[in-house]
Amino acid sequence: MDDDGAARWAIRRDAGPLSPGEQREFDTWLAADERREGSLLRAEAALVYIDRGPALIDAESIPAAPEEETPAPARTTRRRFLAGGAIAGTAIAAGIAGVLLMPSGQQFSTTIGEVRRLPLADGSIATVNTASRIAVALEPERRHITLEEGEAWFQVAHDAHRPFVVDIGNVRVRAVGTAFSVRRNPEGVDVLVTEGVIETWIEGHEATRTRIARGERSFVATGTRAIVAVKAADEIERALAWRGGGLALNGEPLSYAVAELNRYNHRKLVVEDPVLARMPIVGYFRTSEPGDFARAVAPLIGARVEMRSGDMHLVAIGS
Repeated sequence: MDDDGAARWAIRRDAGPLSPGEQREFDTWLAADERREGSLLRAEAALVYIDRGPALIDAESIPAAPEEETPAPARTTRRRFLAGGAIAGTAIAAGIAGVLLMPSGQQFSTTIGEVRRLPLADGSIATVNTASRIAVALEPERRHITLEEGEAWFQVAHDAHRPFVVDIGNVRVRAVGTAFSVRRNPEGVDVLVTEGVIETWIEGHEATRTRIARGERSFVATGTRAIVAVKAADEIERALAWRGGGLALNGEPLSYAVAELNRYNHRKLVVEDPVLARMPIVGYFRTSEPGDFARAVAPLIGARVEMRSGDMHLVAIGS
């Protein structure tokens, strides 16, 4: 399975972008054995664990700051730690991931404000957003995930003999080796693809499947049978900012921003004025800091912040 090579490539990719020659060499190495993608994902997961240490004993809690803000010395230390030899790197990748893998046949949930990265036993990784719940069943002929509530982004280890199927209500998503996210809400299911191609269909209508490729998304409304893929690369990048603890906005109304931030916090933002609610917001904000968001946008939209019963109300000046 070449775990030694997986450890080396994980270290090199962690150090920064590959040169064109290195990228060709990496692509050749990866294509030579379909099992190598799973080995690589396990090695990359091990790098994350080494960097964050004891805080990851219970799966991996993603901190408020984006991963790219991690101080350089810590990243250098973990690469040096793994680079002491390919065998050492392999042992770390197999050992740490083996201890912390999410076992098949179990459920996992996150609390409000919690985002976790979960290595699965097949080499795939599930990054689970706030207030979400998934169930995992890795069967001999397929890998079956149920998103019971919330949102998750999956990096799927390639296995042509065991498709990776996610159930979200009556919506089904099938992948072999790719990366995509699914979000469940009362209005329907949002599907975003960041790598490869997936198939999506409605339960009971397996003959009608829609292919959604990298940079495309689809919103499957509750009660519909039609699934339409649209190109939305920029939207997808913003929509997945939660993986680094952020909310990226590019003209979405204040009502949308408030609803998103409230998913991550017990202290709520409240906007009662319909005119304020329609105001467009642009910027990048921390999901864990609703107060900073309110104080930043209030002067821009002609509002003030009032505290009432522990919640923050954005009120139009003059009201």
